[in-house]
Amino acid sequence: MSDEEQRGRGAASVHRVGGLLGDLQAADEQPVAPRRRADAERNRAQILAAAEQLFAQQDPRTVTMDKIAKAAGVGRATLYRSFPDPSSVAVALLDEHERRLQGQLIYGPPPLGPGAPAGERLAAFYLAMLDLLERHLPLALGAETGPARFRTGAYGFWRVHVRTLLVDHGIQDPDPLIDIALSPLSPELYQSRGQDFGLSTERLGRPLADFARQLLFWGE
Repeated sequence: MSDEEQRGRGAASVHRVGGLLGDLQAADEQPVAPRRRADAERNRAQILAAAEQLFAQQDPRTVTMDKIAKAAGVGRATLYRSFPDPSSVAVALLDEHERRLQGQLIYGPPPLGPGAPAGERLAAFYLAMLDLLERHLPLALGAETGPARFRTGAYGFWRVHVRTLLVDHGIQDPDPLIDIALSPLSPELYQSRGQDFGLSTERLGRPLADFARQLLFWGE
């Protein structure tokens, strides 16, 4: 065998060994990303569970990122990698409940879902939102207090839903009425009516449903 052939065989051997080493290294490295994802998911679950307790135990507006990190047992850097502020944590917690209601508005039976007159659907929407606030008021206060309320994706969905109902009823200029229609559903207002005036969800629901029906006729 010539020197050139030997060099060629040697190079081929190195190439094969190098390829094997590369495969072994790749095999070692592949689980890293799934492990990181699992760690991130576990941290997120801890953060959300701890934050939900904090929002329920104290005024949601006093919950800070430091309190959430301490309660969840994670570092501030870990917390900030997932959420920029306490409001975004509350939004994530509230999102699951709001998505369920959104699905009912699109696909559910009437009067909440399609198939009922617009006034009845708006009244049913009000009652469903009151129930949502009753069950998850601390999260709503944490996520939708003040101007932050108008920037959430859920509020955008509610606006589209209400506008659709106004248009279905035949209102020619629905846009000025949308936020008027949604204003009684402010978490802060709901809290105030309940705590300061002792109004139950049932007492609030009846006149609010009537208001929903009348609002469509006022807008004609």
